[in-house]
Amino acid sequence: MLKELLDRPVLLSLVSLLLLAAAAAVGAALHQRRNPKGDPSRDDFGTILAATLTLLGLIIGFTFSMAVSRYDQRKNYEENEANAIGTAFVRADLLPAADAAKLKALLKEYAEVRVDHYLAVDPARVAASGAHGAQLQAAMWEAVRGPAAAQPTPITGLVVASVNDVLNSQGYTQAAWWNRIPHAAWALMLVIAVLGNLLAGYGASWSKVAPALLLVMPILVSISFLLIADIDSPRGGVIRVSPQNLHDLVRTLHGP
Repeated sequence: MLKELLDRPVLLSLVSLLLLAAAAAVGAALHQRRNPKGDPSRDDFGTILAATLTLLGLIIGFTFSMAVSRYDQRKNYEENEANAIGTAFVRADLLPAADAAKLKALLKEYAEVRVDHYLAVDPARVAASGAHGAQLQAAMWEAVRGPAAAQPTPITGLVVASVNDVLNSQGYTQAAWWNRIPHAAWALMLVIAVLGNLLAGYGASWSKVAPALLLVMPILVSISFLLIADIDSPRGGVIRVSPQNLHDLVRTLHGP
């Protein structure tokens, strides 16, 4: 359930808003039922509430930092992938003319497939572009394996190394897309948010807070969850890595 919500940031935000608002309402109802007027534990309760909300703010901040670092990592690997394909395309001229033309054609098609893979959202399209990319990787390796076996020279070794970098860069990119915020961190953050809103609702009567103001913290926290989940989700959010470097590479490879 949590995994599906993390891939749908808007839905996650709405669910968390309802959950946190319900926690605040439950806290307010418990306070009214107990009606602790003149309770000497009021000062201690304020300390506990402040500590809980501070802890929640720290965890949200750390989690946001984790999401941003993973987003930057995906951007860096997209740039590295474009550089690897461009380098392999240039070094392909070191092969015999027929082999060079074959490898260049494969690299052009592979760059287009990688752009499509970045832009794909539908699972079927993602799977199709991934399968197509794997086929092209096998074809590229075959295109350099034959010339390298026929002429095992340092020159052909450069081409083999560049194609190997293309294959490795795709693996690094995929690993970065799988590197998400752990579900345990999300669960801990949600539990602390629920407890914080429960305590805020419980202390509403003491602080004479209007009932409508109890929605402020659930709204703010749910918006924070929305932003974190959106940045952390490679395909489910609005903030996604744009294959700008690969786009420029495709235009360069195909010429004016």
